[in-house]
Amino acid sequence: MATAATDRTAAPEPAPHVLVVPYPAQGHTIPLLDLATLLASRGGVRLTVVATPATAPLLAAHGDAVGELVLPFPSHPAFPAGVESAKGLSPALFGALIVAYAGLRAPLGDWARERSGGPDRVAAILSDFFCGWTQPLAAELGVSRIAFLPSAVYGTAVLHSLFRRMPQREDGDDESPIGFPDLPGVPVAALTLLYRTYRDGDEVSEGVRRNFLWNLEASSFVSNTFRRLEERYLAAPLADLGFRRVCAIGPLAPDAADAASGRGGETAVSAADLCVWLDGFADDDGSVVYIRFGSMAVLQPPHAAALAAALERTGVPFVWAVGTTAPLPEGFEERVAATAETVAALRHRAVGWSVTHCGWNSVLEASAAGVPMLAWPMTADQFVNTRLLMEEAGAAVPVSWGGIQAAPEAEEVARVLETAAGGQCAHVAARAKELAEEAAATVSDGGASRQELDELVRELRELGSEPKE
Repeated sequence: MATAATDRTAAPEPAPHVLVVPYPAQGHTIPLLDLATLLASRGGVRLTVVATPATAPLLAAHGDAVGELVLPFPSHPAFPAGVESAKGLSPALFGALIVAYAGLRAPLGDWARERSGGPDRVAAILSDFFCGWTQPLAAELGVSRIAFLPSAVYGTAVLHSLFRRMPQREDGDDESPIGFPDLPGVPVAALTLLYRTYRDGDEVSEGVRRNFLWNLEASSFVSNTFRRLEERYLAAPLADLGFRRVCAIGPLAPDAADAASGRGGETAVSAADLCVWLDGFADDDGSVVYIRFGSMAVLQPPHAAALAAALERTGVPFVWAVGTTAPLPEGFEERVAATAETVAALRHRAVGWSVTHCGWNSVLEASAAGVPMLAWPMTADQFVNTRLLMEEAGAAVPVSWGGIQAAPEAEEVARVLETAAGGQCAHVAARAKELAEEAAATVSDGGASRQELDELVRELRELGSEPKE
């Protein structure tokens, strides 16, 4: 007697599970969350984002696109108890935060190993370049790690090259340039404090250096940049980045539809109210100056005083995103009544220039909006970013090179404001508009950044197709 075969449809393999590890600073966490959301929208991968109680609220703006894993912030004797992020943190503690955050390696490894034999096993790790400790973790788990660059490729290559090569610095000589294999030379004064304050044998210094050396073992880098902005540094693998491939998927900047979505937290002035005020300049497009110094920077009183005096002296209309820590001169806010904290203003036709510290997220947001920049770098990679914007992109004019240590005179700041507002830098404004067109094209369907994103999704799917030997 013949028996009919029973059709049995095998259950489909679950999508590869990618562990995403941001660094606890808004300028790092938000773009990596934006990338995770984009990856999820492409389908075929599942993502779990690691957070601590202080950074977990930032995931709310990304809905159900990604899962979350909230772990207690690790304690470390070199880092103050109760602090969980870089917001408002003294630059002197940046290195200690990198080292303290590495304490997540053990609990995260335990969590991943518990899932190693099932459908939720981790197939790959995508992590911020300040989380170099995820490289040995990935090796322990037998998976690949892709390092996320929230900064320019140029600035990131400088940082990694410094800690790999450890070039000698002449004491007291801040103007002599340090050379690099594939990059323009950089004056000592423009180097990040993480390198300038390195002390041989110091636990934090050695931990910071180890962080960057681990990154050079990653399978590849994925960068929040775009080719027309950094063509020189994306044309071929750089020796300064260990000849690793760089996938350019930016700009990961909010578009007009979600610039006011609150992805960075609540603001003191609503985007709607701000835009109503800006609408009053309809007959004078490009006359307003937008001012912002980032989520991590705390503007020093002499710098704030010089800027405030210059604004009052020139009478230039402005929006100043001061946050809650900017030391405004007494009575200034009452006299001018024009402070806010939102990036929605950048997209308004009334905004003609942006005063910025040249943190990379601010650079990308201004570039995507087509707004030329008045560059006022303070620390970290901001000096290198300013050089890129001025000498290669042609989309910025310098305000001051003094950084945190030296505030400019109010007269000098006023001169720069008047020059920009007076239309004497039209060529810079024109180049900024071109950058915006290029940024829009690269993230549209068929654009270079979207093609790189799709290639990254394919790579992640392949990494998860079978366990790595």
